[in-house]
Amino acid sequence: MTYQEAIDYILSVEWLGSRPGESRIRELCERLGNPQDRLKYVHVAGTNGKGSVSCMMANVFQAAGYKTGLYTSPYVYRFNERIQLNGRDIPDDELAKTVEKVREQADQMEERATVFELITATAFLWFAEQNCDVVVLEVGMGGRLDATNIIKDPLLSIITSIDLDHTAILGDTLGKIAYEKAGIIKQGCPTLVGELPQEALEVIEATAKERSSDFYKAPTDRIRIKSETLEGTVFTLNRVRYQIRLAGTYQPKNASVVIRAAELLSLPREAVKKGLLATYWPARFEMLCRKPVVIYDGGHNPQGVSAAVDTVKRIGLGKPVILTGVMRDKDHEQIVGMLSSIASEIYTVKPNNPRALPAAEYAAEFPAATPCESEAEGVSRAMKAAFEKDLPLLCIGSLYMYKEVRDAVEAEAVRYQ
Repeated sequence: MTYQEAIDYILSVEWLGSRPGESRIRELCERLGNPQDRLKYVHVAGTNGKGSVSCMMANVFQAAGYKTGLYTSPYVYRFNERIQLNGRDIPDDELAKTVEKVREQADQMEERATVFELITATAFLWFAEQNCDVVVLEVGMGGRLDATNIIKDPLLSIITSIDLDHTAILGDTLGKIAYEKAGIIKQGCPTLVGELPQEALEVIEATAKERSSDFYKAPTDRIRIKSETLEGTVFTLNRVRYQIRLAGTYQPKNASVVIRAAELLSLPREAVKKGLLATYWPARFEMLCRKPVVIYDGGHNPQGVSAAVDTVKRIGLGKPVILTGVMRDKDHEQIVGMLSSIASEIYTVKPNNPRALPAAEYAAEFPAATPCESEAEGVSRAMKAAFEKDLPLLCIGSLYMYKEVRDAVEAEAVRYQ
């Protein structure tokens, strides 16, 4: 099997969509010899922040000398990003070889596995074959019925945040969504949470108590920001100085979750500092270009967009030009209101996903916005406007348009050098 054949095979079941439940992934992993049972995990769930926390956590483990696997989703530029070992993507030939082993078993199943289940099984098998010391495992969606939740006895279960998202599947209240996220809490295994709404906190704390799980909260209230720029943030926590290369007002809070997790796991402070400073995580208030300044943020729900808007204000970026695209199932009304409050000019695009809202429909929801036929056209027009007005350009609304936007920004940037 070649690399492209492996990718084509995984995506061949895309039409099955998301089907919560553990029966298929359990059967597939049993056929593979249950590789997931040979590994140790930190399991990370949450509405927002789980990708950043997972990446920081993996870097801290690596800095402490552990052979560390990292499993995340979705990828933002290349498929292999989803499965990493010590900060490096799974090589093409290794991916192809591992998917071929998974296919041999998956094709014998009466009920076909979904895309996410195939990828998750591939990750479990490869991490086990690489003899990882620890795997930082990001939940795909929810937690209780997620394919990653077949693991046993994690070192730590982390829930970063709770907000209304994927409501058709996870529920339409914070309490219902918290119940799904709390599904990753295991009997006798410790739980750590980030900053949560009270309604969600009560549900998760009650679940932890039922499962005899020691319960901890990240000390987000003890963060003190020292400097905050597009280059990153310097802050103190309990009077200890930390530096991260990630911009965004939400990143110190994510870092505080990792700092507390490291304490619970007895990882050395110097490894924590080194791991946090080493962390690069694309599409999280990432600067793609300096002239004009172009920022990409993957905020795709009200909580994520609100955090990005707050960052714009705190860093002092004025009234940026905005390029935005969203999924149809997101809360457009709130997102439109927040982006309109800070924008000098707005361009809409349709992200590269079947669930995406057409650009013209999205534009009609704003008081004034210009729809574009493609991400490339949107980037060209928005960068021109930003350059002429001497304003930054903020690209926001979905991770699914990152690759197209980044490629277009790189192509357009030569005009302004």
